[in-house]
Amino acid sequence: MSERPESAGKGEVFDPGSIRRPFAILNRDLAWLDNAATTQRPEPVLKAMDQFYRLHNANTRRSVHRLGAEATAAYEGARAAVAAFIGAKSPAEIVFTGGTTASINLAVAGFARWEIGPGDEVWVSAMEHHSNWVPWQEAVKGVGASLKVIPLTSDGRLDLAAFRKGLSAHRAKWVAATWVSNVLGAANDVRAICAAAHAAGARVLVDGAQGVAHLPADVAAMDCDFFAFSGHKMYGPMGIGALWGRGELLEQMHPSIFGGEMIARVDEQTSTWAEVPYRFEGGTPHVAGAVGLAAAIEWVRALPPAAHEHVANLAREAAERLAALKDVRVWGPAEGRVSLVSFSVKGVHAHDVAQVLDSRGIAVRAGHMCAQPLMRRLGIESAVRASFAPYNTTDEIRRLLEGVRAAQELFT
Repeated sequence: MSERPESAGKGEVFDPGSIRRPFAILNRDLAWLDNAATTQRPEPVLKAMDQFYRLHNANTRRSVHRLGAEATAAYEGARAAVAAFIGAKSPAEIVFTGGTTASINLAVAGFARWEIGPGDEVWVSAMEHHSNWVPWQEAVKGVGASLKVIPLTSDGRLDLAAFRKGLSAHRAKWVAATWVSNVLGAANDVRAICAAAHAAGARVLVDGAQGVAHLPADVAAMDCDFFAFSGHKMYGPMGIGALWGRGELLEQMHPSIFGGEMIARVDEQTSTWAEVPYRFEGGTPHVAGAVGLAAAIEWVRALPPAAHEHVANLAREAAERLAALKDVRVWGPAEGRVSLVSFSVKGVHAHDVAQVLDSRGIAVRAGHMCAQPLMRRLGIESAVRASFAPYNTTDEIRRLLEGVRAAQELFT
């Protein structure tokens, strides 16, 4: 689950300008190299959301009037689009949330924590974003369970041999792993992780946030138990995401938001929940966000294979050219980068590098990338990250390198 299938179009010349034009925000002197934090939105996504509010705006699953039916149809159509996009068996396996963080917290609070007890282990990978680390810390706290970490190999990949050895104690209940590292750019073999975990009697939650825009998602092939992702990292709106779970597990999961439309019946002292997935979507849903996410999925699925090859080539070229600069250290594996490169400049703070780049119209991420445990394992406090999308160009890599050299001249 780490490579996009080869196609007859492999080697085809790709024009990023053909992708860039529908992004109004990019029609300026801006090199947006912060796509791992959030991508920009193409016109079809903005138009879909605008049309919902202009023509179909109403609350879902509440009203018998025409607009209510139209809003419900749009919302459930978006759920079906998400299910098809990630290979779910049924739209009922898709829970709309506020994003990856909300999805992981729902799975942990609503299901995982009820299974974790004294002597149990939860394994997280050393690459995890705080969103897939902190909820598990809370889950093991006070119940006599422990948090274990899948270590890294010397080349910046997960040490699956050490992980399998750790599972041999048969104390693991849950494993949390990212599909693609938001710092190292490495795509993990989640299928192998799931196989090892299941053989040891553990369940697996996969953070798919950094993978869905670049790699084909198939939860059945991964064989995970839960899968979380966000719309805004794949050209969709902020504030919308999804949690996929195996149907039988969702039936056992507890709601964490209580109120309107997540119930079947409310009596004075007790309540019964609505069917899955609605019991997890209390309150007024982000219908326009779901509509925008569906439009983003359609846009991503229409990208030619050459667009994804282009992104991978940009990440590889940027890593190689940055590594060739004096006093620049590139983090992560040399092969198999998906869409980004993180690096450090000796003697120059990451924020100073980012500010120099910003003064030249180049937007990057600088800091601990919400992955402080990983940073400490690397022996650093922060790094600079450049991340790519189909609308980025090789000329923007040239500008990036020139900006890094300018930062070195200014601060060293």
